[in-house]
Amino acid sequence: MLLAAAQVEARTVFRCVRDGTVSLSTAPEPGSRCEARIIEDSAGQTPNLWGSMGVFSGTLYQREQGGQLVYGTRKLPGSTVFLKFTVATPAGETAHPGLGKVGKPRLDLYPRQFKAAARKTGVDDAWLRAIAHAESGFDADAVSSKGAQGLMQLMPEVSTEYGVTDPFSAGESIDAGARHLRQLFKRYDNDRVLVAAAYNAGIGAVTRYKGVPPYAETLEYVEKVQALYQRYQQALGTAPLRPANSTVAEPKPAAGK
Repeated sequence: MLLAAAQVEARTVFRCVRDGTVSLSTAPEPGSRCEARIIEDSAGQTPNLWGSMGVFSGTLYQREQGGQLVYGTRKLPGSTVFLKFTVATPAGETAHPGLGKVGKPRLDLYPRQFKAAARKTGVDDAWLRAIAHAESGFDADAVSSKGAQGLMQLMPEVSTEYGVTDPFSAGESIDAGARHLRQLFKRYDNDRVLVAAAYNAGIGAVTRYKGVPPYAETLEYVEKVQALYQRYQQALGTAPLRPANSTVAEPKPAAGK
């Protein structure tokens, strides 16, 4: 990708290290320790480039340096986003697109359990429902290919952490899912995008990428949850008030969802 961005003329890519993190650049980065690498033509494809260089980033930036345009995966002062990309989810990661599809809000399913969990944890009722909708489509018996179980699609280790005895009990799943989300909100200072990403791909992946992991499944999931959250806010009458002359576009679900 970096080769393509540089008109495929460069065959040298710099692997730059700063503060324990690695990036790629078509020129040495100021303030980083950089090492030139010669990349074969076949490595110009994104997966090969990532695998050969060991860099994890979902955004390619461009900046002017020495009178020339330079492309790299680290956001430096003066950089602007050139393009964003996704990568294959590593084996063993919990990232998943979810089993539920974006559609009309379902307020008739487990209303007592969601209200109780919201009161107990302080997590927005609309957010809890959006997560459940995206995760399982409210199917209390759902099991994902990654091993997540129940209405809130909790991984077995998460269920154990929150004392769940029956992962297929809707009440237990909603309660534990709400408590887990409360901890994520505390960790990410109420940033809903990071909360959704961590619920989907795990805290470790968000830490490793310093933000939303560039997995197609996670990006799709975060978009889906945000669209559902708006719909549940509207259905529950908790959507923020806005001026009468303002408009809000209808949230667009991910393709095919």
